[in-house]
Amino acid sequence: MSTINRKAIRARVHTRIRKKLAGTPERPRLAVNFSNQHVYAQVIDDVKGVTLCAACTKNLEMKKANAESAAKVGELIAKKALEAGITEVVFDRGGFLYHGKVKSLADAAREAGLKF
Repeated sequence: MSTINRKAIRARVHTRIRKKLAGTPERPRLAVNFSNQHVYAQVIDDVKGVTLCAACTKNLEMKKANAESAAKVGELIAKKALEAGITEVVFDRGGFLYHGKVKSLADAAREAGLKF
């Protein structure tokens, strides 16, 4: 009897996604991650290997990783990216399904001015 290891499946999917996309200086990668309590988003230049800007629910004094808090993180990361002169990004959903928290973060970032 085999057990389903969701973490391993997500890691495999994320590896498959990362083979196809990478952040460049012109168009960095917007990576998202979720823990049980927090939502994290980073804009990354993979050529230099540096994080250009980041946002999370810790900055917003929130302790829930739900769609509402993900939307606020999306707005915050878009605001920080635009301040840093970044208008276009490549969206890296991190192996998560484009649904719920991931979708609300992406939609909020788009509404705040990021293009992807």
